[in-house]
Amino acid sequence: MSTFKKLASDTALYGVSTILGRLLNYVLVPIQTYAFARPKDMSSNVEFYSYIALLLVLYTFGLETAFFRFAARKPEVLPKTFNETLSLVLLISGTATVVLVYLAPEISVWLDYPGQTTFIRWSALIVAIDAIIAIPFARLRVENKARQFVKVKLLNVGITVAFNVFFLVICPDVILGKYLADLKPFISYIYDPSVGPGYIFLANLLANSFYFLLLSNAFRGFRFQFNWPDVKVLYIYAYPIMLTGLANVVNSLTDRLFLRHYLPDGFYTGANGVALTSEDALGIYGNCFKLSVFMALATQSFRFAADPFFFSRSEDKNSPELLAEVTKWFTIVCVVIWVGVSLNVDVIGAAMLSPAYRQGLNIVPLLLLGNLFLGVYQNIGLWYKLTDKTKFGTLFTLIGATITIVGNIALIPVMGYMGCVVVFLTSSFVMLVLCYVLGEKYYPVPYNVRSAAGYILVAGLLIWACWQFPIANFWIAVPVHMALFGMFIVAMLFVERRTVQPMVARLRKRK
Repeated sequence: MSTFKKLASDTALYGVSTILGRLLNYVLVPIQTYAFARPKDMSSNVEFYSYIALLLVLYTFGLETAFFRFAARKPEVLPKTFNETLSLVLLISGTATVVLVYLAPEISVWLDYPGQTTFIRWSALIVAIDAIIAIPFARLRVENKARQFVKVKLLNVGITVAFNVFFLVICPDVILGKYLADLKPFISYIYDPSVGPGYIFLANLLANSFYFLLLSNAFRGFRFQFNWPDVKVLYIYAYPIMLTGLANVVNSLTDRLFLRHYLPDGFYTGANGVALTSEDALGIYGNCFKLSVFMALATQSFRFAADPFFFSRSEDKNSPELLAEVTKWFTIVCVVIWVGVSLNVDVIGAAMLSPAYRQGLNIVPLLLLGNLFLGVYQNIGLWYKLTDKTKFGTLFTLIGATITIVGNIALIPVMGYMGCVVVFLTSSFVMLVLCYVLGEKYYPVPYNVRSAAGYILVAGLLIWACWQFPIANFWIAVPVHMALFGMFIVAMLFVERRTVQPMVARLRKRK
């Protein structure tokens, strides 16, 4: 129980930074969608950030996990492993960034966003900083410095939000003379309205630059070190992880990279009956997709704590049983998130999105389910990392990526962004099943599959029923949906009473 409590404690700490960080980032969704009321204006933002996620996998090259693998098992070599890992990341990211900055004009034409060369260069610098600071963050996790990890993450999010508010709200208002008229000459000097959505990238870049100050302690003792025999060991372990991560990103981002190119103009119409462009559809889909990332909060929080936790206990004979119990409660938490968000997605959408973006809210429950499958897959996928059989992770995600690419090309022209959702859901489920089946062969874990499937099935039926029989009156719908959500939680706690009751008893005893 003490090891379980340690994992739960670390997950809670990382969860605080992840959840509060994402919640603060969600503040940006209404700011950005109201600042750029036409979904078309946000299409390049959606697409470029998809490429940023793709490039980040290439820049880090799976070295974050490699650092865990070698530093967590042999803490005495941590400084040396840190130097070699960060040196390799600096070499990769520095070279790639120079190339991207130089080729930015050609890339903007190739992506069909002429005139956005500067945005591409800012994006390249964002990726470079994210890749470099990934290793110091990994060091904090290996050294169990979760509080510092949380502090830095939250400070960065706060800085990002502040820069967004400054560029997207304060600067335009001052230029229009709404307030602070005395600052207009200064604002006019630093602010150019024609940059538009580009200020989202600039705000991100400026905030990321503060990482080097905030993480100065985590960089301590670093010196560039490139001993090829040692680096080769890191490379051999890391490149299958990189391929797996690359396939994962392709699997999760292909929809946003393909939608604008494969969706016919006029496939959708706006509330005013005017046909929408494919750029409008991408802006709507990309911003509605952000509402489904609530599920990723639990997944990311767990992964931050689980990787070093299970790597350090890889030789423990009780690890499979512990992983099974952790996976069970991880799934329960994800199901609760799925139900809570899906039953109240109309309220969340009204609070987060400007009206032009809300017509895509019907995709959110299915996207949440896809993220649930993906989260459980990443959870049980620890087996191939713990057994050094990372080639299987590559295999699973390549299969998923193939389904995603082929499926999106086939379904987007006929189903629009709902085709993206169906493909994402299918790909995530196939990867989950393959990972479970082969995992039971190479690293048997006594998962309670029947329990997980039952919770998902009951939750799915509840969500389907609520969407099939909508309540038009907002003031009736909200309390009814909240009551159903509460009843669902009570029912789950009743089913799990044998586990919950001892926990409650211990809590009462402490009080």
